[in-house]
Amino acid sequence: MRDASRQDVGLAPEASSYLAHLRRSGTLSENTLRAYSEDIRALCRWLDGHSLCVSDLDHARLRSYLGDLVRAGYSERTVNRRLSSTRGLLLWLSREGVAVGSGVGAIPGRKLSSRLPRTMSDADAARLIDSCDGTPKGVRDRALIELLYATGARISEASALDVRDVDLAQGQVRLFGKGSKERVVPLYHSAAQAVGEYLEASRPRLMRPGGEKDALFLSSRGWRMSAAALRDAFEAHVAATGLDPALTPHAMRHTFATELLGGGADLRSVQELLGHESLSTTQIYTHLSVEGLKDAARLAHPRSGNAK
Repeated sequence: MRDASRQDVGLAPEASSYLAHLRRSGTLSENTLRAYSEDIRALCRWLDGHSLCVSDLDHARLRSYLGDLVRAGYSERTVNRRLSSTRGLLLWLSREGVAVGSGVGAIPGRKLSSRLPRTMSDADAARLIDSCDGTPKGVRDRALIELLYATGARISEASALDVRDVDLAQGQVRLFGKGSKERVVPLYHSAAQAVGEYLEASRPRLMRPGGEKDALFLSSRGWRMSAAALRDAFEAHVAATGLDPALTPHAMRHTFATELLGGGADLRSVQELLGHESLSTTQIYTHLSVEGLKDAARLAHPRSGNAK
């Protein structure tokens, strides 16, 4: 988190103190802290451009800020996140005895569109896996893709994996989600086989003196691969196979959840496997399954006009 501290230079003192408070709390993941930092920095840039201070924010000015975000083309999700980050900052300041503008909490978030998560077919996943060659990096990437497909892991969770978190004898992997919450997810045979091949034949060739000893996924320089580096490796295979560039590692997570529900898994089990805090977060995938049933009905029902 030393890098995040350096990024606070130039922030309004109140904002810098708030981010330091969040880091000290130890309850947020590095990715969440980074998102908060980006949101607060964006707010401070806007305030500076309007010759305002954090304590000047009130209902009207915050609405103006959000309006500028919308006009700049930011998504509803980003606007809502920045509103939430700003509310958190102002609530903390109020608790610290700093006077802030009134009426901020009355501003509603923007309604999110009902777009469903992007998923991929089993054939697409097979093409990605087959695009990995027999080089140490290729074997590593095959292990990564198989693991993502088998577990629905977030790319940040894959980056955080250590060798000891994988139990090939039991066919399972231990993942650490948001808030360091631990869960154990099974690996199907081909995924365990791919990870085993990587551990036995390729990972030793990627290790370097003074490099990482514990990390599961190593770069060509022997260091733990960051989430961004793993994402780049994944997307390189998407490009090489000519698949839709919208197929990201998170699409693999969506696919995992959708296929489980389509195969008859109950919603609570899928929630546990995904590491979702709330069941409502998992319920989006029931909509995907319903869409699949609708498509099947359209094609097969004698009154649909499509049945043969």
